This record gives sequence, structure tokens and C-alpha cells, in this order.
Amino acid sequence: MTAPLVFSQNASLLIAVILGIFFGMFLERGGLGNPHKLTGVFYLADFTVPKVMFTAILVAAFGLYLLSDLKLLDMERVWIVPTFFWPQIAGGALFGIGFLISGYCPGTAVAGFASGRLDALVTMIGIGAGSLLFAVLYPFVEGFYVSSGMGGATLPKIIGISHWFVIAFLVVFAAGMFYFMEWFERRGREQS
Repeated sequence: MTAPLVFSQNASLLIAVILGIFFGMFLERGGLGNPHKLTGVFYLADFTVPKVMFTAILVAAFGLYLLSDLKLLDMERVWIVPTFFWPQIAGGALFGIGFLISGYCPGTAVAGFASGRLDALVTMIGIGAGSLLFAVLYPFVEGFYVSSGMGGATLPKIIGISHWFVIAFLVVFAAGMFYFMEWFERRGREQS
């Protein structure tokens, strides 16, 4: 569970629970348990979610590859979710529609429910019902589900360039994106 770090199974579970509690606390403190803040990006009113997510992606990528280059982490032991291009595009679209309708993703629904939001509970029930429906329908969609497999694809592997070039590009892209989002939010506040 905490691979490639080596702990006993019980210690790994305890660490996972502690990290999960802190993750939820940080989500809530950052306002990400609030569906209005979460859907604000769809209405071009609040860009907190993409700023937080993109920052987390950059920090994780930088940290993982730095630890790998320093030989403190074996990236071969880090499991990467296999890529199935078209099924994941379809799943991402469904996820986005659910996110837009409910105002929550699975993690923020738990954080929202923990802070007393009943709409988050409805979202959690919907996630459970959707998962059960998928399990029932899986035999009928299995062919599509396993199509266009690419293995554990990463952008550096696909493009065939150094991970640092990809990270540098993402940093420049994020800086531009953050500048645009800040400008857009300021413009919206001034017009209000």
C-alpha cells in the first residue's frame, strides 16, 4: 500500500488511514468540500480546483523523478495504472458529467459529508450505485473496457524524451495557465 517504501501490512494500513485523514482535512480547509467552489471552474468563476490539482501534479512529478534520479526511489517499483485510451476518455467524460451535476468527486464527497453536507451523501450513494451498475454491465462492455491498451504509459515514455523536459514544459504551461486564471478571476470580480 505504501510501496515502494517497506512497512508491515498493519503499519501500511495505519499510515494510509492517517494520510487519508490529513488529506480530507486539507481538502476541507482549502474549501474543496464545497460543491460551489468545485463547480466554479465549469462556470469560469473560481479556478481553485485546477490550481490545486495542477500544483499537486507538479509537486508529485518533481518529487518522484528527483528521488528516482537521486537513487532514493526505484521508479520500476512504482505501479502506474495501465492506460486504456478510449475507455478512459469515456470514463473521464462520465466522471466530468457526474462532477458537474453533483459538484463532487469521490474524495471531496467524503470531505463534504464529513463536514455535514447531505448532498455529498447523495453523491456517495450515486457513486456506489454507479459502481454496482458498472459491475452488472461489465460482461457487456468488457471488450470496450480492455480496448486500446497502452500498458503503464507515461508522457516521457510515449514521446521518448527526458522526464525533466516534460516537467519543465508543465511548469511553464502551469505558470501561463495560473496567470490566465488569476486574470480571469480578477476580471470577474471587477465586473461584479
